[in-house]
Amino acid sequence: MPWEHFPHGADIGVRGIGSTRAEAFAQAAMALTAALTDPAQVALEDAVEIRCDAPDDELLLVDWLNAIVYEMALRNALFGRFEVRLEDHRLTATAWGEALDRSRHRPAVEVKGATYTALSVARREDGAWIAQCVVDV
Repeated sequence: MPWEHFPHGADIGVRGIGSTRAEAFAQAAMALTAALTDPAQVALEDAVEIRCDAPDDELLLVDWLNAIVYEMALRNALFGRFEVRLEDHRLTATAWGEALDRSRHRPAVEVKGATYTALSVARREDGAWIAQCVVDV
């Protein structure tokens, strides 16, 4: 399933679409990477484990995306693949990526963090899951 951006003033909306909540969360993370660079240009060299929990799906999505932003800043890295496992409102994930190479990745913006703006995790009438919010750039 795809990911996409949606317009929001000076910031960027990220939206993940999947057949499951976990796929939608993984695709929202891909949309986050795509706000910075082409995810296909990120080599899948290193794996990082990420865990989050929250009282509901919406807060879990914000925590998840902010955990990715934190790991990118901490490791000076980008991630191009995400495998997400959800159990209730507990997320366990693996993110694969590589060290940031500014000349090759050419980051378009710096993502500061996920926000509560346009925050939603919901199932559409067609059965697909949508996980979205605005990220501060």
